[in-house]
Amino acid sequence: MTQRALDSSGEQTPGPSRPAMIDAGAELDPVHPMDLPPSAHDATGLTTAEVAERVARREVNDVPVRSSRSVTEIVRANVFTRFNLIIGVLWVIMLFVAPIQDSLFGFVIVANTGIGIIQEWRAKKTLDSLAVIGEAKPTVRRDGKAAEISTHEIVLGDVVELGPGDKVVVDGTVAEADSLEVDESLLTGEADPVLKRPGDPVMSGSFVVAGGGAFTATKVGREAYAAQLAEEASRFTLVHSELRSGISTILKYVTWMMVPTAIGLIISQLVVKDNNFKDSVARTVGGIVPMIPEGLVLLTSVAFAIGVVRLGRKQCLVQELPAIEGLARVDVVCLDKTGTLTEGGMDITEVRPLGGSGEAYVHQVLRSLGSSDPRPNASLQAIIDAYPAGDEDGWAVTDAMPFSSARKYSGAAFTETGGTPSAWLLGAPDVLLADGDEILTEIEHLNEQGLRVLLLARVRGELDAPDAAEGAVPTALVVLEQRLRPDAAETLKYFAQQNVATKVISGDNAVSVGAVAGKLGLAGAENTLDARKMPTDPDAMATAMERHAVFGRVTPQQKRDMVAALQSRGHTVAMTGDGVNDVLALKDADIGVSMGSGSEATRAVAQIVLLNNSFATLPSVVAEGRRVIGNITRVATLFLTKTVYSVLLAILVVCTQVEYPFLPRHLTLLSTLTIGVPAFFLALAPNKERAQPHFVRRVMRYAIPSGVIAATATFTTYLVARHHYAGPGALEAETSAATLTLFLTSMWVLAIIARPYTWWRIVLVAAMGFGFLIVLVVPWLQDFFALKLVGTTMPWTAVGIAVAAAALLEFSWRLVGRRFGA
Repeated sequence: MTQRALDSSGEQTPGPSRPAMIDAGAELDPVHPMDLPPSAHDATGLTTAEVAERVARREVNDVPVRSSRSVTEIVRANVFTRFNLIIGVLWVIMLFVAPIQDSLFGFVIVANTGIGIIQEWRAKKTLDSLAVIGEAKPTVRRDGKAAEISTHEIVLGDVVELGPGDKVVVDGTVAEADSLEVDESLLTGEADPVLKRPGDPVMSGSFVVAGGGAFTATKVGREAYAAQLAEEASRFTLVHSELRSGISTILKYVTWMMVPTAIGLIISQLVVKDNNFKDSVARTVGGIVPMIPEGLVLLTSVAFAIGVVRLGRKQCLVQELPAIEGLARVDVVCLDKTGTLTEGGMDITEVRPLGGSGEAYVHQVLRSLGSSDPRPNASLQAIIDAYPAGDEDGWAVTDAMPFSSARKYSGAAFTETGGTPSAWLLGAPDVLLADGDEILTEIEHLNEQGLRVLLLARVRGELDAPDAAEGAVPTALVVLEQRLRPDAAETLKYFAQQNVATKVISGDNAVSVGAVAGKLGLAGAENTLDARKMPTDPDAMATAMERHAVFGRVTPQQKRDMVAALQSRGHTVAMTGDGVNDVLALKDADIGVSMGSGSEATRAVAQIVLLNNSFATLPSVVAEGRRVIGNITRVATLFLTKTVYSVLLAILVVCTQVEYPFLPRHLTLLSTLTIGVPAFFLALAPNKERAQPHFVRRVMRYAIPSGVIAATATFTTYLVARHHYAGPGALEAETSAATLTLFLTSMWVLAIIARPYTWWRIVLVAAMGFGFLIVLVVPWLQDFFALKLVGTTMPWTAVGIAVAAAALLEFSWRLVGRRFGA
């Protein structure tokens, strides 16, 4: 089994809070003895034949855990939408009553929907492949051997091994326990770990926080809670997003406006005006279709999907799609030092005997301690590497105490070579030593150099005594050097440049953590605070969090409280971690980020998993989120400007009882050149602006004045043209003039949204203008789109009105920017 290194500084934690799924005292249903043959309870586990028998009886943990929507769901979500239904009906009508060019809007919708399906399908493939890479592989015993298998291959009666950080993946009964402590807070809401003994039930969804052991599976498949919890934790979801909920709100208001306006337009064009029936129908549809911002939903899905694919290429698994958006809104990142700023491994730089202890004897104690724990954490592994056990060692282990974040030390008792009993503790010096001890001054100097120091102390009494740490005799200092991640400094610099505050939260000594952070260039690293002196009042804690950058000796519950305190001040908080001690905080943070090599607990509750274990991937996630949100906010203004001017034009037509100025082909052309094509490129462009809240207000404060100005300018041109032209073909000439004004005004909105200009943005805007110019000068395109400017007076009048509208647009955008901010 892949062991999760739990830092002896205190880097482990109970699981996160979640609504209780079962009562705290709930017991597992008894399993009939015939279901569990004797071999299932042996150390050897099931045999191959017994496994095959259970598979045949379908007693397998075969509940599918989906990391993404199925292809059917993707197609259904993209095709069967409210607006696609409306447009589909209108498209069918137009196919019967008008030339094909008036039905182009339908083909555009089909193409857009196809693009959305393909992009989300690509995102699904990326997510599914990454989910397999990041899948937990529990270790089971079969035929007397331990082997890693997929969770869905576990059968009833399997003996599953457990170590620190492992998740209990199915319900079962403890078969072996070595100081096994399990956190069941996901199920019961109780954060305190529960000590498990052989025969005790264990529930899926709980996590091992200390010790080790094994359990026999008594419930698998849909009967176990793990199936529900795992599916919930890793599902690809499109909900709980301010961006998506904002767009849904906008679409709801658009529907309310569209229905009465469309009814009025239909009555006006078909009943009041005595026109050709087919022409009236075409102009009615031409007024209804542009009210629908159909491309906005599609473009949002495409932008998110492409974001997932881009991050997937960087080995970043986005378990919840809105996490991309959420991390872009983050203004505080709480970092767990171990596994984030430092690599998992450590090296011993020095061992200092104390109180006249012999160096050789101290080395023997360390060697024996290393061999006493079958699942060593990072600190103990460094000791094992420096002092490997030899065949000549004669010390026998009589008792062992695994490391616990509550105690902040581990221990073991031995019978030495001559038969002498001894018991030892290894852990945090400031916990094992009394305040004011002169040794702490020596340790302080080492901590200031960024070194980690553990104290080896001899227990006077029994190892399992409640006061074992009290009066323990200091025997040696074990000085370790942590390996800094080579990419951590650059990542911290990035966050500083992006005005994202960084808080380092660790179970280590605060001074030592501050020294490590200082080496990496963290601003304010000298502002350290020992969490044991942290105020408990939430408001006072929030103040302390804002004033300091580094926190040491933090307990798991304190990490959670710190996140809540920052959130109470309006901060959007991201939390990174890899140990079980981080789970509570990861789940409560706005965005939880886990390392791929972290414990199963952290990976289960995090929204983002960095499969390559690289903290340096986070800037890419932030940048992707900012790109998506910033760009969707920009292009949403384009879409909603069209909706506003379409509704307003329809209202003006109804009030004045004139023909609707446009056919569907005209608005299809305008939408393609001023919205559809440019919006696609702008939505995928780089954007480093930090995401701002209140999406709906930010979009509508620009879209409403822009739409009003565009509609007013267009209708003014239309009315002037109605007085200017007369005779056969007058309506076509009036439509052409109005189209010119609307195109130029819409182009100016596009030009404003495309700022700040880069070479490709200038080329994009110019290309759209050139495309419209080609339509105006190529004869067959003039006929196809029914666009032909007649004379010179009216076309230049249309241009003049558009210029006035552009000036008004500039003024209104700057006024809104000054009053409300960009």
